Amino acid sequence: MKRLHVHLGVEDLEQSIRFYSTLFAAEPTVLKTDYAKWLLDDPHVNFAISRGHGAAGIQHLGIQAQDADELAEIYGRLQQADRPVLEEGATVCCYAQSEKSWISDPQGLAWETFLTHGDSTVYGGNGPAIGSNKPAKATSNCCGPA
Repeated sequence: MKRLHVHLGVEDLEQSIRFYSTLFAAEPTVLKTDYAKWLLDDPHVNFAISRGHGAAGIQHLGIQAQDADELAEIYGRLQQADRPVLEEGATVCCYAQSEKSWISDPQGLAWETFLTHGDSTVYGGNGPAIGSNKPAKATSNCCGPA
């Protein structure tokens, strides 16, 4: 089952973590000094917040695939959307190792489509994933299209 992904930039991470933990009645699944993520089943959403990685507000939206078949299905739809697609491929971003592509809607809102393969010790762009024998491709624009 695919999961909707929402990533917000926030000014006060601790205050936002308290707010969203109360709203969702759940503690973050991932918690870092500049980032928190909730993988919720009700509603089925990957909700992430970060501080210091962009302006406050919606950073991007996305669809997280559960397996390679779902990711291929989503990629096929991107190709039919009549918009330029940025195929980022393997990358480290948001403390995760993922395979991803990006597209923007007609208003310019970034949509990420991705499959997460593992964890990372870094937010993005400069380190291997935990448990991986080889590093994912480094990117300088973690959590956003180039």
